[in-house]
Amino acid sequence: MSKEHDPGFETICMHLADDREAHFGAAAPPIYQNSTFTFPDSASFHARQDSESTRYDYTRTSNPTTRILERKIATLEKAEDCRAFGSGMGAITAAVLSCVSAGDHIVTIDTVYGPTRKLFSELLPRYGIETTFVRGTSIEQFEEAIRPNTRLLFVESPSSIFFDLQDLPAVATLARDRKIVTICDNSNATPVFQNPIAMGIDLVVHTATKYIGGHSDVVAGLVVGDRERIESIGRVESQLLGATCDPFAAWLMLRGIRTLPIRMERHRRSGLEVARFLATDMRVARTFYPGLDLHPQHGLAKRQMRGQSGLFSFELRQNTQAATFAVVDALRYFSIGVSWGGYESLAVPLLAVDPASRKDVWVIRLSVGLETVEDLKADLYQALNRIE
Repeated sequence: MSKEHDPGFETICMHLADDREAHFGAAAPPIYQNSTFTFPDSASFHARQDSESTRYDYTRTSNPTTRILERKIATLEKAEDCRAFGSGMGAITAAVLSCVSAGDHIVTIDTVYGPTRKLFSELLPRYGIETTFVRGTSIEQFEEAIRPNTRLLFVESPSSIFFDLQDLPAVATLARDRKIVTICDNSNATPVFQNPIAMGIDLVVHTATKYIGGHSDVVAGLVVGDRERIESIGRVESQLLGATCDPFAAWLMLRGIRTLPIRMERHRRSGLEVARFLATDMRVARTFYPGLDLHPQHGLAKRQMRGQSGLFSFELRQNTQAATFAVVDALRYFSIGVSWGGYESLAVPLLAVDPASRKDVWVIRLSVGLETVEDLKADLYQALNRIE
């Protein structure tokens, strides 16, 4: 094999940055579960922040376990560097604040992740930062919303609840021509199915609590981008906002990454099968899943994604709170829970504004887990029988 051969995705997940000889041959890297690192002398202490220094001083700044995670994620996302945070919102907030100041303007999508929307609509206006929300399914919608003081386009593709897509290369080109920074939330697709940075996006954020962790036992976030931006976020927003990634959380994510490609392929297969099953049921009005041929942006999904996750929503023909609650409450293998991306299947009933009609509709969001897919389909079938 040629020395120039680049390792594959799975190999990167297993081996990149794992210096086993430095850790007595341990197959899994150790957890450096400590806050403070000591120095042998005053000179090395004062040199700790030099660019050539390889020492750690304080876990809020950096940690050896966390650094392995960051190097793996950066490589998987085809980026130069990564910064880990204590939550997805910690990562998103730090990334956004690294791009804007008082008096600036942001453009984002209507169906952006709920807490992110609150950041834009409730918190940032207190500091003189305005946000315009657009549908985001055409590049013209972004172009029309841009102002002279627009500094950031924030996208999430596929988006939350209704799973709209944005044309990432077109968004990146539009922003670059106007010297506007772009951020994409890639939590849904993960680097297994989509690499926004390879399409020209500046920064990628992850709620790593979801598919990256994959076991519903860790809360964490990630920001990925070029080295200069990530180093700046590490020096300023990361340290001053204090959303530090705990070393044990980083270790749990390293564990999750080892099975990420296998898990995501299973989520993809099962999610597509369940979505197809629901799309053919007469009691279901619409299924919001870009992997289906009937999704209006299926062509775009095929162009810029390698697959879909197990997360999607559907709407009942009997679109009432009572019917929606009845179906969700009758589910046996789908638990009711707010998160997604773990090994277990989840369902939540949501009242949301349909981005197309601008009307409130009841939808059921599913996170299709790793159970036997026939069991999940049978569970949904018996639950739908409650509204016949």
